[in-house]
This record gives sequence, C-alpha cells and structure tokens, in this order.
Amino acid sequence: MISVFGSKVGKEEIANVSAVLESQWMGFGKKVSEFEEKFAARLGLKNFAMVDSGSNALYMAVSLLNLPKNSEVIVPAFTWVSCAQSVLLAGHKPVFCDVELDTLNVSRKTVEAAMTENTKAIMIVHFAGKPVDMNPIIELGLPIIEDAAHAVDSFYHGQPCGGIADVGIYSFDAVKNLTTGEGGGITTNKTELIERAKILRYCGIGKSGFEAAAASAGEKNRWWEYNIQEPFIKMLPTNIAGAIGLAQLEKIDELQAYRKQIWDIYQKEFADVSWIVRPPDAEPHEKHSYFTYVIRVPNRDKLARYLFEADIYTTLRYHPLHLNPLYGSTATLENCEILNEDSLSIPLHPNLTMEQVSLIVETIKKFEI
Repeated sequence: MISVFGSKVGKEEIANVSAVLESQWMGFGKKVSEFEEKFAARLGLKNFAMVDSGSNALYMAVSLLNLPKNSEVIVPAFTWVSCAQSVLLAGHKPVFCDVELDTLNVSRKTVEAAMTENTKAIMIVHFAGKPVDMNPIIELGLPIIEDAAHAVDSFYHGQPCGGIADVGIYSFDAVKNLTTGEGGGITTNKTELIERAKILRYCGIGKSGFEAAAASAGEKNRWWEYNIQEPFIKMLPTNIAGAIGLAQLEKIDELQAYRKQIWDIYQKEFADVSWIVRPPDAEPHEKHSYFTYVIRVPNRDKLARYLFEADIYTTLRYHPLHLNPLYGSTATLENCEILNEDSLSIPLHPNLTMEQVSLIVETIKKFEI
C-alpha cells in the first residue's frame, strides 16, 4: 500500500540517535539546545523553544497570550483537531470560521465573518504549506496564533511562516516535512514570552536542580529546592528527538526539493484532467512547503475507494471541526462543507519513488467519474 503521508530518515538519523543512546542520557539536554539554535538560524527566527509535540505547542501558544478566561478565539474549521482542543484546554471557546475554496486557508473575509465583541485572538493555519495572506489579518489588531505545522519551510514576503505573528508553532511529528519522530516548537519575537515558554515546558519550574547547582557555582546549598512559577504540564522534548531533528536539518533542502518535484508532476499531469481541481501554487511573494497535495473531485468517496483497492491510500484528514458535536457549533460554513464532500489528499512525501508517483497519476487518470 502506498502511504499518503510520510517522512524519510536514513543513516544520519540512526547515527545521531545511537550517539545519544551511547551517552546514556536520552532526556532533555544538549541535543535539544543544539537543534533549537540551528532551527532558529535556518528560518531566521529571533527565538525558538522545542517542545514534545505540535499539539502541546499550540496549547502553550494559547496559554502564553494570557487571554481573559472564556475568551473567544477564531479557529479555521478545516484543520486538525488540536487547534480547537488547545483553545478549549486553555479555558477558552473556539469559534470556527470558513476557509477560501481556492487556497483552503482563512482570509480576512472569513475571519471577520466569525468575529464578535468577545473575540480576543485569531488562530490561523498555513494549510498544506501555502502561506495565509497575513497582512490583512494582522490589520485587525488582535493577537494571532500562527500554526505553521504544515509550513516549516514556507515564507510570506520574505518572513518565515510561524515567525510573523504574536506567537507561532511548528510540528515535527512522524509525517511532517521535518520530523523528530514526535515533537514541536514555539516561536515569538517577544523574548519574555519565549523565556516563559521554557519555564512552562518544565512544569512551570525555572531551572532543574542541576542547572541551579551549576548556576550557583558552589554558593548555594539545597539547589534541588525550586520555585514553581505557575502550574503547567510537562512538555520537555528529548535528546533523541533533538538528534533526529539535527540530521533532518542537514537534508531539509533535499527533502523539500523532492516534495516540490512530486508537486510539479501532479500539477502538470492533472492540468488537463477536467474533473480535477488542483491546489494553487505559491504566489511570487510566497514560498510553499508542499506538505500535502489536496485535490477536489466529484465522486470523491468513489475515487478514494478505487485508489484504496489499487493499493494507494488517500484521506481527508482535516474534515470540518464545526461539524463535530463536541464543540456545540451551530455555524454554517459553506466552503468547509463543500470541501468535506469533494476534497482528498493524495500521496506526497519523500519516501515515494518516481515509479509510485507515475502509478498514482496513471491510476487517477483512468478513474471513471
């Protein structure tokens, strides 16, 4: 079965992990710090802190804003469940907005349609790696949480996606463009927020006992005593994750180039297939990450079953959250509901062979609507 998502690791990741295991220290440590420095340098981020997952990074991002309890936070409905869950868990209310059919991203228009007098923040998602048109949304004047889980190599007017708004997050899970097995990160241009994030990720404790002992240079006894600055869950990443991330950073350009090669093949091959609506390419002021390739087709369910029976796995991973009873939403979001019926992610990842890409194209072209 050809998988729809995937990442690619090799001898470099194995060597880095082996070195961590041989060091006998698998937990939070120097490899995490090294990854943080190199990741921030690659993207041009002022600050960056690694955590144990993208989902937890979202929860931390919402928490860092210190919104009044029960605030309304605008969230795109066509996204992963963690976006809404992070808002709920932080004590607020997700209010879902629609997306544009061409980009699958939110716009100022769709955000404004969901705003009320109780709206205190906006969450945007750079869907599939296609940058959201940020400037018009920034002009609304509300705090913005920027979800760049799909957009680790995306740029908007020369700025790295994730590093444009008040606080941004990344995901490094097993199928993302840059994987650490599981992991995430948070960035902000405000140094005081990143320092707080580093405290929060360790249960709200400022320093470990060892760090406190080293910092006191022999002047302080009972360095193991600590002040808990605020209650928070543990989100520490591991040296294993950091080591994998360091190897991935060394090959990210190669991995991204291969993703783009597959994307370009799909764009060319499906251009003349009248029943396929292709995703948009990047605009001149954008750089795309090519996380997933989402087509829109009639008879989507029939196509998905046809491809599955041909050993090609596809999915609709991001079905609209406002339709889930958990959130109690009564919104009617026309575009999201259209996408729920006609959109489909087909395989795009660096573990695909060109033979598999050709097979996917040929099989889809043979489908009878």
